[in-house]
Amino acid sequence: MSRQGLKTDVTRRQFLNGLGKVGGAVAVFGAMESLGLLASPSAKASGDGSFPDEGDLSTIEKNGKKVIILGAGLAGMSAAYELTKSGYECHVLEARDRSGGRSWTVRGGDQHAEIDKDIQTAQFEDGLYFNAGPARIPQHHTTTMNYCRELGVKLETFANVNESTYLYNEDVGPMSGQRIRRREARTDMRGYTSELLAKALDQSALDRPLTTEDKERLLTYLQQEGSLDGNLRYQGSSARGYRVLPGVQDGTYDDPFDLSALLEAGVANFSSEYNINQQMMMFQPVGGMDQIPKAFEKKVGHMITFGAEVQEIRQSEESCRIVYTKGESTNEIQGDFCICTIPLPVLKNIPADFSADMSTAIESIGYASAGKIGFQFKRRFWEEDDLIYGGITNTNMDINQIWYPSSDYQSKKGIVVGYYNFGNDADKYGNFSLRMREKRALEQGAKIHPQYNKEFESSFSIAWQKMKYNLGGWANYSPSDRNTHYRVLNKPDGRVYLAGEHLSYYTGWMAGAFESMESVVDQIHKRVINHEPVSSATSLIKQTALLG
Repeated sequence: MSRQGLKTDVTRRQFLNGLGKVGGAVAVFGAMESLGLLASPSAKASGDGSFPDEGDLSTIEKNGKKVIILGAGLAGMSAAYELTKSGYECHVLEARDRSGGRSWTVRGGDQHAEIDKDIQTAQFEDGLYFNAGPARIPQHHTTTMNYCRELGVKLETFANVNESTYLYNEDVGPMSGQRIRRREARTDMRGYTSELLAKALDQSALDRPLTTEDKERLLTYLQQEGSLDGNLRYQGSSARGYRVLPGVQDGTYDDPFDLSALLEAGVANFSSEYNINQQMMMFQPVGGMDQIPKAFEKKVGHMITFGAEVQEIRQSEESCRIVYTKGESTNEIQGDFCICTIPLPVLKNIPADFSADMSTAIESIGYASAGKIGFQFKRRFWEEDDLIYGGITNTNMDINQIWYPSSDYQSKKGIVVGYYNFGNDADKYGNFSLRMREKRALEQGAKIHPQYNKEFESSFSIAWQKMKYNLGGWANYSPSDRNTHYRVLNKPDGRVYLAGEHLSYYTGWMAGAFESMESVVDQIHKRVINHEPVSSATSLIKQTALLG
């Protein structure tokens, strides 16, 4: 056929849909490979154009395969989004009446009850919100960043490290009970360290690795880095801030803290931003973290059954069968495959046809305890009085951290995260009454910000280990778990695949949910293309091991 006779207005999607009517799913997937459309799901989310914008996913022709997805969190909804692009029919069962799972933004009027608490209603004003779960996105979490781009979720900077925030520790020597600006501690430690290194240049031990010229250059660097005087002494610097800011006249700054007191106080341990997941500048969705699940829900919301609590996960060689309740009724749904994103502490209590190895792995993984409280204040005193715009204050008190909002600067009111704690501290706060959580966090926070009690208006707190459909913040793996149970959890068990942050090395991050989803979607693609039979759950685990 000549080029003039070739119809040029047929899109790749139309071509594949037509091919599917003739040759079925295998023909479609074979053509997709030839056209370069069956790249790994990570390529689809990377904005490289591997898949066109589908718009309304409900209009895509089905390929005959049906996937039941348990959970409308990020892993579940993104799985439905990607699978539907490839022609799968997806049904999502969600126990809650909302999507997002732990990606939850609390606003005025929202309610929730922990497993041993009364219903709590948020009293936040319109426009204010509290990210009860994830609240920040590192720049290198490409799947999260790229889905925000693909789905049109606007981002703004999140001030993860702010030199104006405080370090406050108790029972740590001469500096106990003092709120110390992060920049003061950092500058003093840099100065003292530079002083020690500069003086060490006089030691003969450095003669071998450094030439005379190298020593001179290094000495110049250390003098500048540590603000050392001509005698190589650190005696303070304007870099640590001013007692009186300069204006028409020169400013004045305080003397540095004593080195021994700094070390004893523990405030020198401020280098978390050198961890790749804790960068100085991070990102957050404009208007709350729930903008990401809301964007997915716009695409796949018609596939979700809310209020559907899974009661059984059953399977045979031919299909999966999920029993769930919705209200007073008990229902069943069948499909070719099941993607289960239910957190392991919840999943282990659901009757299921899992292999012995999978059941053991599910029961063996512990989850972190984590808690947060959001405080609404009638005045943004941290900005007006303390000149803090975003960032995190750290303390050895059991509130652990205070987070300042990285949005709506200089507006009238704001919500501060009054504590974000983990482990034993989170367990302790989780066992407190809601009133006691608020009272204790206000008392401790007032030691750092005396304005707390005067400006406080309302609070909303959460203990993730007390959430019925979570029972923990994120998965905690030991090195031994990674070498044993983790490998089992990442392989299909019969027709059931597990997905979520707990099936990644990014536990506790949204990127973990996306990375896990991509792996599972890729495994299902390969399995359908290769027409792999299912003889038993155990034999399938052996088969899929060959696929990586």
